[in-house]
Amino acid sequence: MAKLKGKDKEAHVQSVFAAIARRYDLLNTVLSFNQDRYWRRFSIRQTGLKAGGKALDVCCGTGMMVIAEAEIVGPNGHVTGLDFSPPMLSVAAENIAKTPYSERIELIEGNAMALPFADDAFDCATIAFGLRNVPDILQTLTEMRRVVRPGGRVVSLELAKPSAPVFKQLYYLYFEHLLPLLGKLGVGREGPYRWLPESLKAYPHQKEIRDLFERAGLKEAHFFELTGGITAVHVGTK
Repeated sequence: MAKLKGKDKEAHVQSVFAAIARRYDLLNTVLSFNQDRYWRRFSIRQTGLKAGGKALDVCCGTGMMVIAEAEIVGPNGHVTGLDFSPPMLSVAAENIAKTPYSERIELIEGNAMALPFADDAFDCATIAFGLRNVPDILQTLTEMRRVVRPGGRVVSLELAKPSAPVFKQLYYLYFEHLLPLLGKLGVGREGPYRWLPESLKAYPHQKEIRDLFERAGLKEAHFFELTGGITAVHVGTK
């Protein structure tokens, strides 16, 4: 597939997530070997989020980050989840309804590159497995920085590019060949999980993402590589 940009990428990602919304959580857990929950928890710890805080999760998908953040902020806090995919938001609403946190969570359909919030509105902004899918990474990070208060943090959890020689080869073998096959078995069609390896190839290295954090005006930009560099967590402060 040719590299997609702008509206073409946006439309393609919309169709991908509409197709996998109902199986997304189960397949994430299976395909990540049950590491996805650990990755999310680690990422949220980097936000400095506390009880009574206000958090934004961009590209919130099925709401897993939103739910974890709602647990931390407690009854006096508030978490907003934003996504551009109605099918994913529908699943998120169902997931949230099963928790005791629904009164402190708000879901909004919106665009990550034009966040419908005032400046300095949140204590932190997170994005998990979404930065790879937006048409403009720098614009998304700039918007996330804008809506976070001074001193607040922007945190991204995303797939990364391992560098350890043998592990790197095994990882790409799994990611490019086995994962699309398992995804096809899970959703009944090939296309959606073929997008994962294609999108990772086009996604910048974790050092380049750190540089984009800095270009977006975020200070003390740094990253952590988790599980051998399968994922990276980037952190920047406004």
